[in-house]
Amino acid sequence: MIGKTLGGRYEIVEQIGGGGMALVYKAKCRLLDRFVAIKILREEFVNDEEFVRKFRRESQAAARLSHPNIVNIYDVGFEEDGNNKIYYIVMEYIKGKTLKEIIKEKGKLPIDLAIDYSYQIAEALQHAHSNRIFHRDIKPHNIMITDDNRVKVTDFGIARAATSSTVTTTSNVLGSVHYFSPEQARGGYTDDKSDIYSLGIVMYEMVTGVLPYQGESPITVALKHVQEDIVPPREIDPSIPLGFENIILKSVQKRQADRYNSIGDLIRDLKKIKSNKEEPILNNIDNLDSHTKIMPAVNVEDDVYMKNKRKKKKKDGTIKVVFLGILLAFLLAFSIFFGYYKLKDFLLTEEVVVPDIIGLDEAEARKKIEDLGLKFVVKGTGRNDNFNPGEVIYQSVDPNTTVKKDFPIEVLINEGEALVKVPSGVNRDVRDAKDLMVNANLEVEIEYEYSDTVPVDVVIEQFPESGTEVKPGTTVKLIVSQGEETKYVLMDNLIGKSIEDAKRILKELDLVEGEIVYQPSDEYEKDIVVWQNYEPGTELETKTAVDLYVSSGREETEEGDDEIDLVEETPITFTLTPLQDREETSIKIIRIQDGVSQVVYNKKHKASDGVAIITLEGKVGALFEIYYDDIYQTTIPKEE
Repeated sequence: MIGKTLGGRYEIVEQIGGGGMALVYKAKCRLLDRFVAIKILREEFVNDEEFVRKFRRESQAAARLSHPNIVNIYDVGFEEDGNNKIYYIVMEYIKGKTLKEIIKEKGKLPIDLAIDYSYQIAEALQHAHSNRIFHRDIKPHNIMITDDNRVKVTDFGIARAATSSTVTTTSNVLGSVHYFSPEQARGGYTDDKSDIYSLGIVMYEMVTGVLPYQGESPITVALKHVQEDIVPPREIDPSIPLGFENIILKSVQKRQADRYNSIGDLIRDLKKIKSNKEEPILNNIDNLDSHTKIMPAVNVEDDVYMKNKRKKKKKDGTIKVVFLGILLAFLLAFSIFFGYYKLKDFLLTEEVVVPDIIGLDEAEARKKIEDLGLKFVVKGTGRNDNFNPGEVIYQSVDPNTTVKKDFPIEVLINEGEALVKVPSGVNRDVRDAKDLMVNANLEVEIEYEYSDTVPVDVVIEQFPESGTEVKPGTTVKLIVSQGEETKYVLMDNLIGKSIEDAKRILKELDLVEGEIVYQPSDEYEKDIVVWQNYEPGTELETKTAVDLYVSSGREETEEGDDEIDLVEETPITFTLTPLQDREETSIKIIRIQDGVSQVVYNKKHKASDGVAIITLEGKVGALFEIYYDDIYQTTIPKEE
């Protein structure tokens, strides 16, 4: 590629890098007289049409990004060089090193520098995420550091074009898998929180100098992301600020829901420790700031409460004895005045058994509690994936406990995940429909069906239908057209039939009329088929064109000419060798004489029969065209 000029303006100077998908070159832009970086897709991917289509679409989308911490994309192009196809992206040329190179040189970075780099990377991600573009391959190799310590993130949108078909065991992929999120390792749905996870791994490597997960193969490393807990950074280096460690641990949580809600939330925490490294960032791994915590059954707190109660009881014992004496005297007088039964109703309050309402819908649980004369009090919401949204996940009094009427039963209601509306993929290209579903946090299943009316790769219908509200991660089945179904028929024998009957039979077989040639025939009457280009019994696709030769009747001659013509026609001998790469060859000879074309020989010859010697007749000057399996071979003139 050195010395080549792409797009009529980019002269390639030298190779400056490369990865699993592309090679990177430094080039001179002749139009603007500046250096640029050109990323050229590797040869093994240029023939994968789907990959190339995604590569170009995602690159063009990323070209819309404009941010000081993102490498600018200037142009996306394609051209052919002989038999080679060249797909390329023209980018801003950055003079500096990759973050990976800097980590290798320094071992680990100073805390201030690591925080500053983290903040700049997060700023770049926030700009991309606000434009609905997710990187999906954040790693130190894709992060350039200029000579003045400015971060430049590259390859935005390009990683999305990579599919499982591009995954190899190269060191490049091994490098990527060290930063994969658990959902990427599982092949699940990826979003902005996948970038947050990868950034968390990058932050971990910057401050410790090591990667949290190592393995002999990409699969081994990927499994560790899914299954193994990360070693806290401070166990490797105790000098790391606790707040920064908590930011990292929050970012690399296994479950997407347990990470930062957005890159903006991560930036806010980075700002805090950037200005004050001793800032007490919340211990994020406990998720104390995300949802109401469901506490276990009362134990220690109840014990403390009872101890305090007993102490208070002892302290106030004397006062209570005096008070109770006065109260009993009053009640005795009251009972005499109102009567025994009235006093009984006043003193005795009905007790009820608290039911089990865990898992019930809020309305059903409320009815069950209030029907017993108890109070139903919603204290807030919580999060429990084992229950549906709106169901009770906690009650303050255990089931089967006896309490008095009007006693308050406090509950927490499961907030669950917000439902999403299924977008419409019908009448869209399957790739666009799939992107719509993925962007809506939905899984996709594709099923193909034949269709005579819907074009190939266009969605016919979907389940669930558009507008249906479902949980995130629900699978949407797309029924996609694979075009008309290919049907086959057996060729009929048309020789000896009238041309009208032959056309009717072709129509019934769903075959198409091909070339129809009329020529004189001494054997067949006028308008009778004398030859067909497919043998009877041949299996043909429907809509195949069938060529026919039809008799135009006996050739008319002037009186006395027959005798002259017979005298003028003399034998001509042909030595023909059947094709040896097949069992038999169909040999056809057409004689062109007196302006009339006529098939004078049409037979099949087996390769095992060897050379065939054929004698025909013709006038001097007649031409004999020879065809093997209906493919023209040569023309032999009749000489004296």
